[in-house]
Amino acid sequence: LSQIDKYLYAMRLSDETLLDVMARFRREMKNGLSRDFNPTAAVKMLPTFVRSIPDGSEKGDFIALDLGGSYFRILRVKVSHEKKQTVQMESEIYNTPEDIMHGSGTRLFDHVAECLGDFMEKQQIKDKKLPVGFTFSFPCRQSKLDEGILITWTKRFKASGVEGADVVRLLNKAIKKRGDYDADIMAVVNDTVGTMMTCGFDDQRCEVGLIIGTGTNACYMEEMRHIDLVEGDEGRMCINTEWGAFGDDGSLEDIRTEFDREIDRGSLNPGKQLFEKMVSGLYMGELVRLILVKMAKEGLLFEGRITPELLTKGKFETKHVSAIEKSKEGLNKAKEILTRLGVEPSHEDCIAVQHVCTIVSFRSANLVASTLGAILNQLRDNKGVGRLRTTVGVDGSLYKMHPQYARRLHKTTRRLVPDSEVRFLLSESGSGKGAAMVTAVAYRLSEQHRLIDETLAEFKLTHEQLLQVKKRMRAEMEAGLKKKTHETAKVKMLPTFVRSTPDGTENGDFLALDLGGTNFRVLLVKIRSGKRRTVEMHNKIYAIPIEVMQGTGEELFDHIVTCISDFLDYMGIKGARLPLGFTFSFPCKQTSLDAGILLNWTKGFKATDCEGEDVVYLLREGIKRREEFDLDVVAVVNDTVGTMMTCAYEDPNCEIGLIVGTGSNACYMEEMRNIEMVDGEQGRMCVNTEWGAFGDNGCLDDIRTIYDKAVDDFSLNAGKQRYEKMISGMYLGEIVRNILIDFTKRGFLFRGQISETLKTRHIFETKFLSQIERDSWRVLLASLEIILVSVCGAQGFLKGNERMKNDFILVLTLAKGDAVQMPVAVLHSAGAAGPSSPTALVSFHSFSRIMHQTVKDLAPNCDVTFLLSEDGSGKGAALITAVGCRLREAEQ
Repeated sequence: LSQIDKYLYAMRLSDETLLDVMARFRREMKNGLSRDFNPTAAVKMLPTFVRSIPDGSEKGDFIALDLGGSYFRILRVKVSHEKKQTVQMESEIYNTPEDIMHGSGTRLFDHVAECLGDFMEKQQIKDKKLPVGFTFSFPCRQSKLDEGILITWTKRFKASGVEGADVVRLLNKAIKKRGDYDADIMAVVNDTVGTMMTCGFDDQRCEVGLIIGTGTNACYMEEMRHIDLVEGDEGRMCINTEWGAFGDDGSLEDIRTEFDREIDRGSLNPGKQLFEKMVSGLYMGELVRLILVKMAKEGLLFEGRITPELLTKGKFETKHVSAIEKSKEGLNKAKEILTRLGVEPSHEDCIAVQHVCTIVSFRSANLVASTLGAILNQLRDNKGVGRLRTTVGVDGSLYKMHPQYARRLHKTTRRLVPDSEVRFLLSESGSGKGAAMVTAVAYRLSEQHRLIDETLAEFKLTHEQLLQVKKRMRAEMEAGLKKKTHETAKVKMLPTFVRSTPDGTENGDFLALDLGGTNFRVLLVKIRSGKRRTVEMHNKIYAIPIEVMQGTGEELFDHIVTCISDFLDYMGIKGARLPLGFTFSFPCKQTSLDAGILLNWTKGFKATDCEGEDVVYLLREGIKRREEFDLDVVAVVNDTVGTMMTCAYEDPNCEIGLIVGTGSNACYMEEMRNIEMVDGEQGRMCVNTEWGAFGDNGCLDDIRTIYDKAVDDFSLNAGKQRYEKMISGMYLGEIVRNILIDFTKRGFLFRGQISETLKTRHIFETKFLSQIERDSWRVLLASLEIILVSVCGAQGFLKGNERMKNDFILVLTLAKGDAVQMPVAVLHSAGAAGPSSPTALVSFHSFSRIMHQTVKDLAPNCDVTFLLSEDGSGKGAALITAVGCRLREAEQ
């Protein structure tokens, strides 16, 4: 035996060599995944477009075709849910004759179509159009799940006219030519992927598929961010490594032996699939035969006898290797097999041949463990864990039939990757069931997406619908401007008594207050005119506690005055009686620039004894109660007006202000002759539209969705501010939360389990949507569990639970995509397109490209520029105050 060990020294690989092979394969994987290196990479790392393993909710009746060797199998797979998910399978095996394997592609696919027709006849399902999964165990390039472009034939197949063609199209053509049945081929999958999916049905940790049979290959679930050949960074996709071609670029030359080279020279595809030729069942028996011939020639075996049988290619099969390596009857089997080859072996010959078989099969197991180890390390690194826990689904005749192979593979793998806890799961029903499972998953996902698209279709407004919204907004504006209809109008079109935008001559120090949300800002704004106009600002932000927002009016204004007092101390200006502008971002009816009657609270404010009162009077009373300082309140303005004034200081063309934030509103400079609520026909005045209430009279009911209605019904002011509830930041996250609940109830998400947390109003914050827009998917998925836990109460769901990840990616895609945000932007555009004039420069808080484009589409005659207000509406309040002081001085 030591003589054989010495003779076959090159086949006995040390752990150091195996770790080196593992590192080489990892590099090959990286090259195959890279857009730049893939064209020349030996290991092609083909995307399969299988994005999810079974999650246990699949059901239906499916057909699976399994073509990959001399036999062709067709299965009918019924997946049902009574008490638990069960799978019923019926199958037929059809022969694939050698002349068909080596004939034309048309003949091959006609044969497949004929077998499928026969099977459907026997199953009495020719009248049904069932979803079909096609296991096609050859290297294919895919750009979608139901397409497979054959790269090259392997495993003795050589049918002409198929390489470079789509096998799904070829099969569909053959089926159509027959005309006696129809089939919906939803997925073409490699046998390796089928194996992973079969095992994934029983063990959801399964994320690697491995075939060691006639050929060899592996697939695994790779992060989308690493797959350059497919668009998108979110989620995972199964990669078919096609590792049989490892070494085709010369990277294994130092470990290939003279016998490997001889095998390759005599094969159908010299120079290709070199790794496969070193390890797989198709070549293992032949490798042993070549070794035995050489040893016999050198007088090391059979007393130098060589028979015609021993010299015949294919006479020593891999099944003989398996038989000879059986622990008890192996030597007897060796004698029997060798006798059939006519060599009359001695007992020593039988022991020697058994040892040769062991060395060849052991090398195979060791090499497969190396390449599998590279995949396991990739998975571990992808997950960022110290120790990987995963399952490898395995199939193939060599793995199943060889008495020692599986044990050796497991042992070497665990030795090479000690930080991985690997379970090997044998695929009992082959890759055919896996093709059905891929189809079942594809069917589940396509049904899910179809229903989701159907549900969300209401959010996608057509150009005609938007023109209608624009028309209705115009009508509402006119109603608000007219004296006769103003009282009943929902869009109030409130005069602001701001009659001019800044002209550049404003000068002085001004105070500004900014109240419109949970934070309250006090500013000192120093405006200097002249050649070098400057605006210097100092400000401090104060919180408004919820109990103050919803307490009494006196408590609210006392709190505001306390904040002003603190700021005046902070700036050291308590003695000065400065002019003050008050940005008050709630609907007010103004009777002059410094008087505003609060019509109603919005944005979560509910302070009593304020609605119907002049807010400037309430502020002055608060200052009097404090008895510490005095201020000259010159103007009360809406934040929208403040925004317009801030931008008008930078660009005199600015005549519209638009807020898209917690709430939403717009103002614009209207001709005095159109404002019937204020005397006078000359000049212009800024009108605060208060468009948040657009639709409160039901004029938008035809485009409000069930989710909009749910958000409105459970809001603090049901039936009011309906337009604002459809579009503003305060409610956007809440719309998404209602969609999530509905989808979960319908079983699309989170396995139909609604957590108590998800039932909590406002738990899905609008900031999540901003985060999705701002962050890359990689950053986002890093904090996925945090968001899941906070939103869905899903502690620990992500550990090993790809379904939850996939569900959440669907949620994030929904939030990021058209479904909610585009209609919001578009609705704003429909509104904004109403009050614009032929040339308008619009100031604009935080929105998107979609809105700009839609404004162009809806108002084609308007040349609109969007200018972002950098300093907010507080500076605007100071500028209005400055303009007010300038006009007051001019009058005096």
